[in-house]
Amino acid sequence: MDRKKNTTSPYPAEFRERAVQMVADHLDGYSTLTAAVRDIAQKLGCSADSLRVWYKKAQRDVGKEAGPTSAEKARIKELEREVRELRQANEILKTASAYFAPALTDASMCCRAAGRSSTAVPQMTVFIDDFREEFGVEPICRVLPIARDPSRASKRVRRDDALREKIRRVCSDNRGLYGARKVWHVLRREGVAQADGAPMTAVARCTVERLMREMGLQGVVRGKKVITTNPDAARPCPDDKVNRAFHADRPNQLWVSDFTYVPTWSGTVYVAFVIDVFARRIVGWRVSTSMTSQFVLDALEQALWQRKPIGNKSLIHHSDRGSQYLSIKYPERLADAEVDPSVGTVGDSYDNARAESVIGPFKTEVVKQLGPWKTMQAVEWETFHWADWYNQHRLLGSIGYIPPAEAERRHLEQPQPRDKAA
Repeated sequence: MDRKKNTTSPYPAEFRERAVQMVADHLDGYSTLTAAVRDIAQKLGCSADSLRVWYKKAQRDVGKEAGPTSAEKARIKELEREVRELRQANEILKTASAYFAPALTDASMCCRAAGRSSTAVPQMTVFIDDFREEFGVEPICRVLPIARDPSRASKRVRRDDALREKIRRVCSDNRGLYGARKVWHVLRREGVAQADGAPMTAVARCTVERLMREMGLQGVVRGKKVITTNPDAARPCPDDKVNRAFHADRPNQLWVSDFTYVPTWSGTVYVAFVIDVFARRIVGWRVSTSMTSQFVLDALEQALWQRKPIGNKSLIHHSDRGSQYLSIKYPERLADAEVDPSVGTVGDSYDNARAESVIGPFKTEVVKQLGPWKTMQAVEWETFHWADWYNQHRLLGSIGYIPPAEAERRHLEQPQPRDKAA
């Protein structure tokens, strides 16, 4: 019987840092550290013991508690690795010295005996075959290098070397303004030749993009106005499996995601939410100063950790066509968690109305009521409290004027009908 793979991942580093910062910023508001850790961990959906460990580690890193810091532990681990590699290199040199020149005991003479000439290559190959099980091929080649023969390079390698020089010249001639598309057109106009002098009828644009990426070359990009929903029609898009029917018969049947912005004195702050449609419960949220795909992915990770929908093949995740939700990482994470993605239609103000029904109260009850805002941390702290209050205490008329958490408890307490035998 196959064992199902656990698709949940460890807490993200950003989540741990955010939780620790909340404890540090608001510890004075609690009677003890234990009370602060328990309250904040419960609202974030993580273990209180884990949060305490993260906090203690952060305190050691800044020198407020005794013990080695994370940097010191990493340095010790790195030094231990270097010692192991040096000991292995020493053993390789001793073995090679006895293998190639028994009369020589000096390790430096061993490297000279191994040599880089073509006559030493067959002997080195035999040596690698004899000791590959003891030392490994890569460590032997690193300690006793063999010179590469340029004439034996592949046709693609020689072509790429020739193209790199031409790409670098084209970028330099055009003040570093051209991107891959225009560099590709210039090369086509000039009639690029092969490395052996034969004419190259066509240079693939993807080849130019790959080489420019490897060389660290990039053209200028026009500035764009910051907006919260940026549709990306070029990327593959899942079908709309909801079709405005935002209704669920049970928890973990339909999730909706969206994010909004909050103006602060230090710049624009973005707040993302993941909502369970059954009782409109907030199962994940995230505050950030940038609206990247990782920003909305953090909110999804919190939802997956709190709800743990492993094996629930009927869960649907719905969002708008924002580029953050259509990025490669987001659909891949949904697939790993066995969640079915759904995306609304373009130009439809009702394509994600259920998420807007939660973002609307957030703007009214938090953004406008408690503003103006100075920093992202202030928005994050109030969002933290509001999300917990919304789930545990806010009365929603759409579910009978009860809090979302109570609606889910009532559903779970009801006797569930058993599946009839076929």
